[in-house]
Amino acid sequence: MENNVYPATITPEEIEKYELSWFRGEIVLVDDLAGFYEVLPRLLKPGILGFDTETKPSFRKGRKNNVSLIQLATEDLACLIRINKIGIPPELAAILSDPGVIKAGVAVHDDIKYLRKVKGFSPSGFIDLQKFVKDYGIENSGLKKLTAIILGFRISKRQQVTDWEAEKLSEAQLIYAATDAWVCQKIYKKLINGNIRPIPEFQQR
Repeated sequence: MENNVYPATITPEEIEKYELSWFRGEIVLVDDLAGFYEVLPRLLKPGILGFDTETKPSFRKGRKNNVSLIQLATEDLACLIRINKIGIPPELAAILSDPGVIKAGVAVHDDIKYLRKVKGFSPSGFIDLQKFVKDYGIENSGLKKLTAIILGFRISKRQQVTDWEAEKLSEAQLIYAATDAWVCQKIYKKLINGNIRPIPEFQQR
């Protein structure tokens, strides 16, 4: 069994010492239903999905835009679904509701809350890494810090506050979005090598 001993916290200065890394696999951008149904069989293969969402920033106090993008990633595939363009198709809602499809992300409650405003579904099979890492004595909860602590490299967050509803997303946005979901599944898989397997969020619903 791997000896999972991680520092409880990490400083921004310590993170900067790590090598910058990013997702280098295949990125599939879905902005129409035909593209979604083409990639769907690849999302249904057994395995763990990294999960994240992106939202166009709002600079009005008290206002939050609807979710623009859902990211689902495996080790070598990142599927970026522009739900501001296609909504949440029934088959995507089924993935989000399937207790047999593990979806690992950070602060998943917030993501799910806003996704359900786009389309109602019964979430199941979600792992919130912010909670899971506490079993390892890790106090930090942001994805950038968790990546450094657990995976030993640094990710960029420069594209976080950008226009996720732009007519064309930039290459930097695509890599950023893919990387966030990709590292979520990597973190989860690294941690479960220590044989602590959490009960997925919402499993009781």
